[in-house]
Amino acid sequence: MEEPFRNPAVSCGELFLGFLLVGVRGFGGVMPWARRMLVDERRWLDDRQFTQILSLAQPLPGPNSLNLAVVVGDRFQGLRGSLSALTGLLLAPICIVLTLATLFDRFGQAGPLHRLLPGLSSAAAGLMVGMGLRLLAGMEREAWVCALALIAFLSVAWLRLSLVLVLLVLAPVGIAFGHGRAREAK
Repeated sequence: MEEPFRNPAVSCGELFLGFLLVGVRGFGGVMPWARRMLVDERRWLDDRQFTQILSLAQPLPGPNSLNLAVVVGDRFQGLRGSLSALTGLLLAPICIVLTLATLFDRFGQAGPLHRLLPGLSSAAAGLMVGMGLRLLAGMEREAWVCALALIAFLSVAWLRLSLVLVLLVLAPVGIAFGHGRAREAK
């Protein structure tokens, strides 16, 4: 019997191909491409759903993008969907990394290569800022949500507190506020 939250309209093959393209396009910065594929291109999720899944994926152990693929795959096709999305996401980067490692081993001392890497880092940072701004645009504008986001940002970026510590403190606060607001809405 199929669980009610499964969506058979998105097949394991579609999950594999969608995340394969994300892995190819997003080498070095997957999350902006994952959002584009899931929300803008394929419309499998809306902004709110993507933000909710990303919020779940971030505090879990492991890379956010892998956690996101597992959760999205599970949402649509259960365990098979998770494995399909995860395999698609990892296949191209693994092949690319192995190829680059071989080439770097052979040509790594070349001067132009050392000048190229800082530019790639800047581009990846720009993609992350762009995704953050898109998520911010779709975020609820309630004062408590904005205050929690600001506190989290300042705690990690300015005070240099551990992300784990910030999550351990602010996650229960956010859940409590959200639960209270949901109860008020009823």
